[in-house]
Amino acid sequence: MKYKKLIEQMTLEEKASLMSGKDFWQTQDIERLGINSMFLADGPHGIRKQAVAADKLGLNEGIPATCYPTAATVANSWNAELGEKVGEYLGEEAIAQKVNVLLGPGVNMKRNPLCGRNFEYFSEDPYLAGKMAAAYIRGIQSHGVSACVKHFAANNQEERRMSIDAIVDERTLREIYLTAFEIAVKEGKTKAIMTSYNKLNGTYTNENMHLMRDILRGEWNYNGVVVTDWGGSNDRIAGLLAGNELEMPTTAGETDEEIVQAIKSGGLKEEVLDECVNRLLDLIFTTEEAYKKPNMEFNIERHHRVSQKVAEESIVLLKNDGNILPLPFGKKVAVIGDFAKDARYQGAGSSIVNPTILDHTLDCFEESGILSIGFESGFERYGKRNKDKIEKACTLARKADVVLLYIGLDEVTEADGLDRHSMKIPDNQIELLDALYEVNQNIVAILSCGSAVEMPWINKVKGLVHGYLGGQAGARAILRVLSGDVNPSGKLAETYPLRYEDTPSYHNFPGEEVSVEYRESIFIGYRYYDTSNIDVLFPFGYGLSYTSFEYSDIDVSKTGVTFKLTNAGTVAGMEVAQLYVGCKSKDIFRPKKELKGFTKVFINAGETKKITIPFDDKTFRYFNVKTNQWEIEEAEYEIMIGASSVDIRLEDTIFVEGTGAPPPYDKNKLPTYYSGRANNVSVEEFENLLGYKVPVSKWDRSIPLGYNDTIEQCQYAKGSTARLAYHLIVFAHWFLRKIGKRSTANLIMMSIYHMPFRGIARMTGGVVNMPMLDGILMIVNGHFFKGLYHVLKERSKKNKGIKEKKQMGT
Repeated sequence: MKYKKLIEQMTLEEKASLMSGKDFWQTQDIERLGINSMFLADGPHGIRKQAVAADKLGLNEGIPATCYPTAATVANSWNAELGEKVGEYLGEEAIAQKVNVLLGPGVNMKRNPLCGRNFEYFSEDPYLAGKMAAAYIRGIQSHGVSACVKHFAANNQEERRMSIDAIVDERTLREIYLTAFEIAVKEGKTKAIMTSYNKLNGTYTNENMHLMRDILRGEWNYNGVVVTDWGGSNDRIAGLLAGNELEMPTTAGETDEEIVQAIKSGGLKEEVLDECVNRLLDLIFTTEEAYKKPNMEFNIERHHRVSQKVAEESIVLLKNDGNILPLPFGKKVAVIGDFAKDARYQGAGSSIVNPTILDHTLDCFEESGILSIGFESGFERYGKRNKDKIEKACTLARKADVVLLYIGLDEVTEADGLDRHSMKIPDNQIELLDALYEVNQNIVAILSCGSAVEMPWINKVKGLVHGYLGGQAGARAILRVLSGDVNPSGKLAETYPLRYEDTPSYHNFPGEEVSVEYRESIFIGYRYYDTSNIDVLFPFGYGLSYTSFEYSDIDVSKTGVTFKLTNAGTVAGMEVAQLYVGCKSKDIFRPKKELKGFTKVFINAGETKKITIPFDDKTFRYFNVKTNQWEIEEAEYEIMIGASSVDIRLEDTIFVEGTGAPPPYDKNKLPTYYSGRANNVSVEEFENLLGYKVPVSKWDRSIPLGYNDTIEQCQYAKGSTARLAYHLIVFAHWFLRKIGKRSTANLIMMSIYHMPFRGIARMTGGVVNMPMLDGILMIVNGHFFKGLYHVLKERSKKNKGIKEKKQMGT
C-alpha cells in the first residue's frame, strides 16, 4: 500500500471517519496527520459550487462559472479533441474554485428518449459516449484535479431511481451499459467513479460484487476511488466490502460507527478498510497538489469564447429546404418565440450552472448581420395558451421575408430526478407554428432542448436548426450558423423516431414499481431501428452542411480502413465520417451494424483528404455468456463508412479469425432477438435470455413498509398518518404546478415522493438517524404512539450523545 505508514498511525475510528463526508460536499479531514478535506462539486458542463449554505444539500445558486454546452450537445460535435478542450477548461475552473473532484461526465446510455437526464448524457451509443467521456476526463485531469464518471451503472430512468431494480442480461450489460465506463477507465484513466442509486439484477450497484469487484477492480484493473451518489448508500458494510470507499454526504458519524463495530465483531476485516483508506488518501493527496500552482484565476472572456466555439461545432442542421439557410444578406427577419428572449441553454437540477456571462439572441443581432424587423414572444414559456401573443406574432410575420421561430422544451420539463411524460413539445408552441404557417411559409425553426422530440409539424418549416442546450454562448453560436459565418457540422448522437411508440423500450419504460426489465437487450437506438428497418425521422449520425462531401476509394486492411473524402461544395466545412461494422454470420444475434470508429475532418472547398480510421480491441468483439468473456466470432464482416447510420457511402468486407468460443445461445428459444424486432419481447423469451426467472415487478402491498420502500408507497400504508402525508404531498405537487411554481413541484417529486425511507437518514446529515427512522416506520405501519415514543426516545439519546462528545472535546 502506498500510504501504509500513514495508515498505521491512524486509530480505527479515524480510518472509518474517512469513509463518509464531513458535510454535504467535503470529505473528512484528520488535522493531526496532515490529511485535508477534499471538495466535490457538480460539474458535468460547468462548476456548481454553492455560493451560500455550502455545507447544506440543495440547489442554491452557485459561484459564477462558465456554463458550457451540455454533454448531449457536445456529443453532436463527434469531436473528441473538442471534448478534451472542454475538460481542460473545466479543470482550470475547478482549480480556481478549489474543487478537488468534478462530478462528471455522465455516460449512461439513452435507452429511452423520455429519461429526464438525457441532456446530461452523451449518446445512445456506448462507443461514442465512451470516447467523448475519456476525452473530457483527460482534459479535466490534465490540471491535477479529478473527474468522477457517473452513474455506474444501468441508471437509465429518473423516476424511482433510488429503489428501482434494473434487470439486464449479462451480454447487454457488458456491450451496451458498461462499455462507455470501460473506455472512461482504461482510456480516460478516471480517478473517481460515482455509483448509481439503483439496484442491478437485485443488488444495489455500490454493493454489487460482480459489478464492483469482478468487473471494475478485476477485469478493468481500476484502482481509483468509488463514491456513492448523494444519499445512495444502503448497507454501508456491504458497500465497503464491494470496494466503495466514499459515502456522500455525511451521516454525522452514524455509518462510521457501523464500520468500527463490524471490524470489532469480525464482520469486516480491517485490511479491507485499510485498502479503501489507501485509495482515498491517494485521491486527496494527488488532487491537492493542483492548488500549489500560482495564478489560479481563469479568464472569463476566453472561457466564454471557448464555450461559443464548442456550441458552434455542436449545432445540427436538420432541414434546409430550398437552401433557405444561410440567410441571404438583407432578408427581413421576424424573430418569434420566448426562447429568443430568454435562452434555453442548460438542463435543470443538480447540474445548474450560474453563468459568468449569458448571451441572448435579441442582444446579438447587430453583430450577426441578420436584419431583424422585430420580436414577439408568441407563446407562454410553460405551456399556457395565449391567443393575443399568437396574433401579435402573426402580424409581425406578415411583414418578414423569413420567420425565425425559437421553440423547444422548458427548464422544468427536462430535469434531474424526473422523466418526461411524452416526446412532444408543448401544444401552445405548435398552435403558434400552425398560425404562422398560414401567413408566412418561410419558417426556420430553432429548436432548444436536450433530448429527442417528436416532430409531426416538421413539414411546416423549411429550415430546422437544433442547438440542443448550447451553454451560455449558445444563442450567439446559433446566429453565426444562421448567417453562414459558421458552416454547421454537428451530427445527431441519438436517433429521432417518428413517434415514441416506435422506440424499442416503449413497452418497458419506466419501471413502475419494483423493477424495470431491459427486454430489448442490445437493440437500443439505431441498433434496433436499422436492424428492424423501422423508419425514423432523423437517423443516428445525421446532420446537414452548407457544403457537400463525397467518399471514395475504400481500402480495408487488418488494422483499419482508409478512404478519400472530398469537399465537393463551394465552402469549407467539417465532416464526421463514421465507421460501422456488421457481422455476416447468423449464429449469434447482433445488430445490423454498430459504430466502431469515427473521425471529424476539416476540408476546404474542392480539397480531398485521405482518411484512416483504425480498428481497435472493440471492433469485432462480442460478450459470450457461456465463456463469460469477450470473444471474436470467426466470420466475414461488412466494413461500412457512412455519413450517418443509414447513409452508407462505402462498403467492403474482411474475414476475421475467431477465438473459437462455443455459440452462447439456443436460436430456437430466442426467435425475437434473432429477428432483431425486440421491442415487445415476451417474458418467457426474456427469461431464456437471462437464464433465470424474472423477479416480481410489483410491490407486495401485504407486508409492512421498510427502509427501501418509497414515500410514494405510503398510499398503501396501514398507518392513517402516512396515508394522509402521501395525499398532502400529492396535493402540494398539484397545487404548486397550478400556481406556476413548477420547479418547486418538481423538487417535491424528486426529493420526497420517490425517496426511499432510508434516504431520510442518508440525506439529512444526521438530523434523523436510522434508530429514529425505525420509529417513523412504526408510525407508517400503523403503530402511531409506539413509533412516536421511539422517535422521541432515540432523538433524546442522539442529542445526549452529541452533548457528551462536545464535553469530551472541551
